[in-house]
Amino acid sequence: MERTLRVARVATFVYFVLNGTLLGMWVVQIPAIEERVGISHAALGGFLVLLGAGAFVGMQIGGRLSDRLGTRTVVPLAGVLCGATLVLPGLAGEPWALGAALLLFGFGNGTLDVSMNAHAVQVEKAYERPVMSAFHATFSVGGVLAAVAGAAAADAGWGPAATLGTAACVGVVVALVAARGLLPAVRHAPAADAGDGSGTGKRAVPGRIWLLAVLALLVMLCEGAANDWSVLHLEDVLGAPESTAAFAYGTYAATMTAGRLLADRISARFGPVAVLRHGAALAAVGITIVALTPWIWAALTGWALFGLGLSGCIPQLFSAAGHTDPAAAGTNVSRVAGLGYIGMLAGPAVIGWMTHLMALNHTFLLLTLFCATAAAGAGILRPGPRKELQDSAAPSTASGG
Repeated sequence: MERTLRVARVATFVYFVLNGTLLGMWVVQIPAIEERVGISHAALGGFLVLLGAGAFVGMQIGGRLSDRLGTRTVVPLAGVLCGATLVLPGLAGEPWALGAALLLFGFGNGTLDVSMNAHAVQVEKAYERPVMSAFHATFSVGGVLAAVAGAAAADAGWGPAATLGTAACVGVVVALVAARGLLPAVRHAPAADAGDGSGTGKRAVPGRIWLLAVLALLVMLCEGAANDWSVLHLEDVLGAPESTAAFAYGTYAATMTAGRLLADRISARFGPVAVLRHGAALAAVGITIVALTPWIWAALTGWALFGLGLSGCIPQLFSAAGHTDPAAAGTNVSRVAGLGYIGMLAGPAVIGWMTHLMALNHTFLLLTLFCATAAAGAGILRPGPRKELQDSAAPSTASGG
């Protein structure tokens, strides 16, 4: 069983890297695709709504399918779908085609995101200690890989179709190969106070789940802005060349990775409240620097602080949601992640619409406010994730294999 668990953990890492890479490849191609299709920053914000809407729908469906069919079935299928649809934005030549492509890619991304997080909860439960942040760190590794690959493709003169098509083919293969390492479906005994997970439990759980979801909305709104506007910020506001601008997202993703590699230990020692409160405060400082500086090196520093500050926030929220009721881990994660993705959807769109009124960099001050709000509300986590992990870990010997 110990070897099976190690293999499952590695497979989960692979899917997190895969998801981060596929999403990151889209992110670094945004300027080229925007120019090819012939749309403005403001119009791009509207198209990003479709990406987020597709992700939201995919999360809700993926969460329920994960609980019903098992993550071992849903995760690889979602990985194939996410990889296959990545090429579509690169092929779009008209605005309507780009909109349809982003809707489909968003659906695949959302389905993979929630199903792999539900599987990560299953692995964390078997390990009986926090490991969620490490999984999210490898998602950020995927972002770094995408930034490097995107910069190399741009220097080599590759267009969006060739770049995204190559990434799509690799992604489909990886999704299929890694499937064998996933844990089998687990049968959970109904929680004593939750009935079958759809009756009295729904009266007891939602209050906490929705509070976690609101925090996820704020944090992921900030993440979404970094994903979709960091490259354009360096290129359009500070005049950086395309290959340099790609490293705005790469720098953010790199510090996000480093922070998540440390977050499990920090959370175990100081608690999830500290991770969220101090992390969100640091992110507020970083994005304020980005909004106000005229220098490329300072902007990269700001994006680095932004990524480091946000790094440990979402893993704590997802872990708390998943461990509330292991039998409904996929559904609960989909609630928190789904509302978070509304933030991921709304943030970039709001930034795009605000560019009608002010410079792109000044719109980032709105993110300062969101980060400060998340820091102030971190106390909501105080009763939750650590106790829930202990409670849910008790029967793990019987259910981990």
